[in-house]
Amino acid sequence: MRNFSAGGRSAIHADNGMVATSHPLSSAAALNVLMNGGNAVDAAIAAVAVQGVVEPQMTGIGGDCFAMISEPDGSVHCIDGAGRSPAASDIHRLIDEGHTKVEPFSAHAVTVPGAVRAWEAMHQKFGSKDWAELLAPAIQHARDGWAVAPRVAADWADAEADLKANGADALLKNGKAYGVSERVTSPELADTLQAIADKGAVAFYEGAIATDIAATIQKRGGVMTEEDLAGNQPSWVEPIRTAYGGHEILELPPSGQGMTALTLLNLFEELGNRDYEPGSVDRWHRDLEAGRIAYAVRDAYLADPAHMSEPVERLISKAYAAELATEFDPERRNSSITLPQSRGSDTVYLTVVDRDRRCVSLINSIFGDFGSQIVTENTGIVLQNRGAGLRLDPDHPNAFGPNKKPLHTIIPAMALKDGKPAISFGVMGGQYQPMGHAHVLSLMLDHGLDPQEAIDHPRAYWDDDGNTVLEKSIAQEVFDGLTAKGHTPIWRPQAMGGSQIIRLSDDGHLIGGSDSRKDGLAIGY
Repeated sequence: MRNFSAGGRSAIHADNGMVATSHPLSSAAALNVLMNGGNAVDAAIAAVAVQGVVEPQMTGIGGDCFAMISEPDGSVHCIDGAGRSPAASDIHRLIDEGHTKVEPFSAHAVTVPGAVRAWEAMHQKFGSKDWAELLAPAIQHARDGWAVAPRVAADWADAEADLKANGADALLKNGKAYGVSERVTSPELADTLQAIADKGAVAFYEGAIATDIAATIQKRGGVMTEEDLAGNQPSWVEPIRTAYGGHEILELPPSGQGMTALTLLNLFEELGNRDYEPGSVDRWHRDLEAGRIAYAVRDAYLADPAHMSEPVERLISKAYAAELATEFDPERRNSSITLPQSRGSDTVYLTVVDRDRRCVSLINSIFGDFGSQIVTENTGIVLQNRGAGLRLDPDHPNAFGPNKKPLHTIIPAMALKDGKPAISFGVMGGQYQPMGHAHVLSLMLDHGLDPQEAIDHPRAYWDDDGNTVLEKSIAQEVFDGLTAKGHTPIWRPQAMGGSQIIRLSDDGHLIGGSDSRKDGLAIGY
């Protein structure tokens, strides 16, 4: 039982259906669909379309989408909606021009947006409501306007200098970021969404909208063509999995980093992390060191699956975790572990469960703050910069090149118990996401926290300089204890990531939580 005098949120309990998103207008749209007879897939599409309007710094139709859908019979279906780099992408051209990385705000960082075709594929396979009806709330918000929520305003202010420097005037109001409660209208985006509602995804990937996307990129030196857009298709894929805490944990396969969450959970088990109290110095040390080991594996091997040098099955095996565990020192930070460079990511995650207990775990992203900060000239689309996750190293499996899926940070997940869905969950926050998955799952499965308690628990990570970054809610004694073990802790001024979770209880009702680090909420009926 939480301390009601300390503020905070209670977990949400409901019997019929539930949604958890990072924006209240998105949650409202999804709940309305559920209460009017739609299923979880219908509700998720309505929700994510709204978020692409009202959280433009995080997501939109110019980005990618991954989703995991469980049917009432327990079958699980996963869709990979990652777009690819243009067919004419040339690593040697960028190297010859003096680039050492794919610049995040350049046209070269823009990959084909995969989200809209992924939404449509989900709808065609599982949807029950009319497609146009599901996009109607997003169209209305874009056309009539919406008030900026507090977290959205904070993110907008943080991005203001970059938006100015990159000439993203369409995302500013008289050269300034939009503030809390200021109203934003997006008429060009409304027209684009209406075309998609009327004609389906083909209206986005062919015709005038595709012409505008390609022309906008080419004008900035990029090589994307209308043919690149027309050829994009999502893939239905099989989940990868491991056992943890009496549950089977499911993630999407590469090019997403879901395998890293599974490697990390295997390390938690191998190192006995559950035997240490959450929030203790020894537990944070174990979690952080396990994370650094798992992420080093990710950085060495994870890429477009067609280019990986090690099989995923080996990397997520219990035997491999036992090998990796030899790098752990319970007394000291292992400074020899090579850390990956940070990949910032702006992402929305949502989850929906309907009356029939169909579950959707969905994540949609444009990668950086406002993606590439390139907005299509006539159609109002903020284009993602997922290609910045590719490397300018011809020998690396995640090398920049034609028709490549970049290493993806965004990962939806589920946990099954006795073959049926038990937890639908995700954690936003760029490359922090696998760490977040392992963290919230351990808190629930090992220590009995409810979804909201697990979400609210303090978070820790690391930065590119090797510092251990702690949220300010972590105790000073932990800061001092980690210092004694060789870490270099610093306090993080901002909140770390965000999360949504819906748990299906053993007696059949739903328990949900939504991260107070964002503007959204969990709500059921």
